[in-house]
Amino acid sequence: MSANTPYTSAKRFSDLNLSSELLECLDIEMKFERPSKIQAISLPMILNPPYTNLIAQAHNGSGKTTCFVLGMLSRVDRECKAPQALCICPTRELAIQNMEVLLKMGKYMKITSDLAIPADSSNYIPIHKMPLITAQVIIGTPGTINKWIIAKILGMSRMKILVFDEADHMLSESGFQDHSVKIMKAIVKCNSNCQVLLFSATFDDAVRAFVSKRVKELFVGDYKEVFVKKEELSLESVKQYKVQCPDEHSKIEVIKGKIFEIGDKVGQSIIFVRTRDSASNLHKALVKLGYEVTTIHGALKQEDRDTIIKEFKQGLTQVLISTDVLARGFDQPQVNLVVNFDLPVKYDKPWEPDYEVYLHRVGKAGCFGREGYFSF
Repeated sequence: MSANTPYTSAKRFSDLNLSSELLECLDIEMKFERPSKIQAISLPMILNPPYTNLIAQAHNGSGKTTCFVLGMLSRVDRECKAPQALCICPTRELAIQNMEVLLKMGKYMKITSDLAIPADSSNYIPIHKMPLITAQVIIGTPGTINKWIIAKILGMSRMKILVFDEADHMLSESGFQDHSVKIMKAIVKCNSNCQVLLFSATFDDAVRAFVSKRVKELFVGDYKEVFVKKEELSLESVKQYKVQCPDEHSKIEVIKGKIFEIGDKVGQSIIFVRTRDSASNLHKALVKLGYEVTTIHGALKQEDRDTIIKEFKQGLTQVLISTDVLARGFDQPQVNLVVNFDLPVKYDKPWEPDYEVYLHRVGKAGCFGREGYFSF
């Protein structure tokens, strides 16, 4: 990992510019002993004036979420009842997960927060009936955040820190670039001194070029970079296996004969597929064979997606079939086996493999430095 910065790495959390409440939470609630590598390098830049803008890349499960959550909690003025920190995520699942970390890490701070994600049928409120947002930290998806800004219920005038989680997808042409630019422009209209943090496990050349040209134009100030060499991106702890399968039936036979046998020994499993149809077809085939599996994809109702994730995180289900809705950012410590039923391809060039998504998928089996198994 390399960084173009004069800042000194932190050896202990107590070396950092953190409040006593945050230090207590890191110790008691999070049970963190010392900063990870990415935390040690990036947190001094995030937390100390003049609050450097940062583009940071690190492995899945290396502690990136802690970096920006500590940054958001540290910048909030508790006396100011207005949005001051904004974290934008590509999926509702990742937004909910990040909010859970924020609530746990900020337990002793009495900071208010709100989730900006599509509402399910049980808590839907028409946007014209929603009150003005006064929560100090907002975490959400770009579509909902933009709707709130357009409806003038989410103000940007007090915004101090903007975070893009899974920034490569948030700023790519095939991802949420248009939404992200609109949000950035809304902030700049009120405050061009807002600190910007871009975090992801991968950054391709096109996104790096976009950041250099567009993001740095919008937001003033220094930009520091922390990058991992391409050859170092693959997690060493993840054992990767390749199985040649001539057709779909053969893949199912491998899952039945080999994968589930391994899965029973190592913990929970995620099987990644390319499309919603593939997810449904594989689910039906495995259930027909007598296996208990759950399936998640973008076409499901919001409340159903939430229930599936909750049950998987609680360990009530062991095998989860998923499209790439869970490829990025989703962390579940008990997942030690990831199966690529379909290899990922680029959205705009379906004949080309998507190496970045592949690395994100692989990372699900090697988060937090634990040993993982990966198969396709």
